[in-house]
Amino acid sequence: LLVKGIIVPFRSPKTAKLYKEIWNENGSPLLYYSRLQARMLQERLGDDYHVELAMRYQSPSIASALANLKAGLVESIQVIPMFPQYASASSGSVIQLVMELVSKWQTVPPISFVNSFHDNELMIKLFAENARKHGVENYDHVLFSFHGLPERQLLKCDHTGSYCLKNADCCQTLNDTNKFCYSAQGHDTARLIATELNLPKEKYTVCFQSRLGKEPWVQPYTTDVLKKLAAEGKKRLLVFSPAFVADCLETLYEITVEYHEEFRALGGEHVQLVESLNDSPVFIEALAGMVK
Repeated sequence: LLVKGIIVPFRSPKTAKLYKEIWNENGSPLLYYSRLQARMLQERLGDDYHVELAMRYQSPSIASALANLKAGLVESIQVIPMFPQYASASSGSVIQLVMELVSKWQTVPPISFVNSFHDNELMIKLFAENARKHGVENYDHVLFSFHGLPERQLLKCDHTGSYCLKNADCCQTLNDTNKFCYSAQGHDTARLIATELNLPKEKYTVCFQSRLGKEPWVQPYTTDVLKKLAAEGKKRLLVFSPAFVADCLETLYEITVEYHEEFRALGGEHVQLVESLNDSPVFIEALAGMVK
């Protein structure tokens, strides 16, 4: 069961218009690639497996996908939330809903979950390979821009109550205390991709986009980093968005259009998006490797 989440940034009444701007002949890129990924994984796994795609907040729903699996009399269910980094609002929400729905069944088959796959080797190599297509050496700086998250959600993952956000570099290294921290997993993903590309630490920055409301979100904000880099005279930026496994509004519009225009207005020249995993056979192989 592959579960996707559509994070709709209600930043203005123009959101629906923005979706239309990134749609192509296949409709929504996110839905198109999601369906394609499910179909490709089904072909890769063969008839011994039944692959279902579900969306957390849209159709096809998790309830309908589980109903299909139940009707198919499957022996076991494995749920893969398609969020590389764990967050209670994304992967955790999916896991919770699946458990709530299945708990109502009279007969519950064995169920397992993929908590996160932020350090999946094939995924890391694929992101790096996608970046090489643009010539990493031709850019002044590289950004790893993750979808933002309120700081309060990070704090909930710190069961000690004495580690999270207590110092500026608490997320820089993944350890037993912060191993389920969204920000720490994001930094680890960025570090692994940077290592694959031989990027020195001073060449890249981890940041967070799509902030909503006025409460503190995980920092630094991507918009602030753009201002800082422009002030330093940086002209060309290469931007990853490793929180997504398929291109969507946050990548195709927020980064490719909004951040590009904002950076140019600040004196920069170009913001180049590194494409997501989309329909790459390498990513399908990564998913197949997660299936037990």
